[in-house]
Amino acid sequence: MTMPLWTSDDARTATGGRLSGPGWAASGVSIDSRTLSPGDLFIALAGPTHDGHDHVAAALKAGACAALVHRRPDGLAADAPLLTVDDTMAGLQALGVAARARSEARIVAVTGSVGKTGTKEMLALALSRQGETHWSVGSFNNHWGVPLSLARMPVTCAYAVFELGMNHPGEIVPLVRMVRPQVAVVTTVAAVHMAHFTGLDQIADAKAEIFQGLEAGGVAVLPRDNPQFRRLAAAAAAVGARIETFGSHIDADARLLDCGVDPASTAVFALVHDHALAFRVGVSGCHWGTNALAVLLAVRALGGDEDAAAASLDAMAPPKGRGERRSVDWHGGRIAVIDESYNASPISMKAAMGTLAAARPGAGARRIAVLGDMLELGAEAESLHAGLAAAVEGWGIDLVFTAGPLMAALDRALPEQRRGGWAADSQGVVPLVAAALQPGDVVMVKGSAGSRMSRVVKALCEGT
Repeated sequence: MTMPLWTSDDARTATGGRLSGPGWAASGVSIDSRTLSPGDLFIALAGPTHDGHDHVAAALKAGACAALVHRRPDGLAADAPLLTVDDTMAGLQALGVAARARSEARIVAVTGSVGKTGTKEMLALALSRQGETHWSVGSFNNHWGVPLSLARMPVTCAYAVFELGMNHPGEIVPLVRMVRPQVAVVTTVAAVHMAHFTGLDQIADAKAEIFQGLEAGGVAVLPRDNPQFRRLAAAAAAVGARIETFGSHIDADARLLDCGVDPASTAVFALVHDHALAFRVGVSGCHWGTNALAVLLAVRALGGDEDAAAASLDAMAPPKGRGERRSVDWHGGRIAVIDESYNASPISMKAAMGTLAAARPGAGARRIAVLGDMLELGAEAESLHAGLAAAVEGWGIDLVFTAGPLMAALDRALPEQRRGGWAADSQGVVPLVAAALQPGDVVMVKGSAGSRMSRVVKALCEGT
């Protein structure tokens, strides 16, 4: 018999709430009545535009075993199973803290300017081959996503992986103090969310907050090639962490010796503590190979098998919007669409262009980029967009379409022969791209989430 995730008594003890209705046992935790599974505990979070209390009745009708509320919603049966607390967000956090307190899992937390979700997914893949593993879904890395992911952690798991995000100073500290990992990974420090920071030093300090929740004797896995490495290392050393490093640097503990990219995967040759490893990551891009070395160090630090972890990464698939490839019927032939629409920054834009450069168009066909605005870059936003022209030239991208007011700067900076067209938004760029595409072309679509470049991917995949 499967052990319940939460019993009504356990949840009451964790939250200090008041039970009403019959007792229950939850097999999951949900904050969305539309996607919950039967047996979930539904948590009615109250946000600025939506209040989960308005959906408690629907959640119970859909099979929720109970609801965590801070007021009794209208229209419920007198014996509706409820756990009432003073504030449901605080209640969710309390469940997360309690889940962590009862767990004996070995835990790794991941942050970084880019590469967090991909690294988290590689860790989840590698560790799940070595024991029962829990990990945060999607990009549940903020003030509600982290405690929700913790609250969903089974007491039986051997390993757990959490992603921690931020776009302001001070955001990671409360998250990592809930997670309390034995291993903390920083993928990189780069010019992301610059609208909220004064410079890269401040971004590095914000990422280094992850060390403030490390368990005693914990390990910090750091990017040795990054200009902010010494700042990160000093912060990790200040809390007594053991430091492990990855990258191409000669002093890296996991050193990338060579990396080869084809359209569907990345071949890696590396030294991990003087142990030679050759393996393949099932996603295209040398940045995947570099971050895979962080994964191997983390697995090793958690007591896992690094050789088995390396072998497992061949099965890696790109997360949604982060390099997914689709083959689409197009006017009597086919085009390849690379979906990088989830988010964007200068560093990830350049990496995506490298991935596009490794693609193999059909005979006489082209490599085409469709790029939307990169947001939260502050006063340097226009120059950072224009600066992408050098990467376009360096990687030999044949044609670039741009969408959004900031991308107009890149359009102006491009040479005429590479300028595909500019539109005010993602919807407007679709007909420009559709009119230009020919069978055999490979098209990569990328932009910040707020640029809504996923609309372009959807339109192309539907043959618009």
